[in-house]
Amino acid sequence: MKTYKILATGLVAFGLFFSTTTLAQSKEKTVEVGGAPMYPSKNIIENAVKSKDHTTLVAAVKAAGLVDVLISEGPFTVFAPTNAAFEKLPKGTVETLLKPENKVMLQTILKYHVVAGKWNADDIKEAIKKGNGKYSFKTISGYTLTAWIKENTLYITDENGNNAKVTISDVNQKNGVIHVIDAVVTPKS
Repeated sequence: MKTYKILATGLVAFGLFFSTTTLAQSKEKTVEVGGAPMYPSKNIIENAVKSKDHTTLVAAVKAAGLVDVLISEGPFTVFAPTNAAFEKLPKGTVETLLKPENKVMLQTILKYHVVAGKWNADDIKEAIKKGNGKYSFKTISGYTLTAWIKENTLYITDENGNNAKVTISDVNQKNGVIHVIDAVVTPKS
């Protein structure tokens, strides 16, 4: 009987914890990405794995061994390319980058999409305004991305002159913010 009471108490406690967590999450202001709500109380990886539009990015982050970086405290600003963005790359590029012998190159490219600090769209737009139409970020890979605005839409340009449009901005995370982009950006080689 004592075991039953302990088990029953544990189940009640678990139920209360789960319902409290679910209730708290349901009250959070979420943004939907890839068919899933992104919770500001979760970290970048916890949210990204739920987006059906970011399965290639998540696979790449895992292959590059960067999960620990993106679950750390941060804060980080991530410009997150969609699966469609990866599909725009030349045929075979993703498969080549995912090979173990190309891990360093993959890490460099992925880190090129990450900036230290939390930069919401309004912060970026203000920096662009102060920079006379452009603002350059130093990424955690050490290279530069340039942000600019066209017709009230935020874009980033890589060191090779390639542009990526921010399609969903301000996806707040516990350890930063994600801006979904429609192209993969690459540093100058």
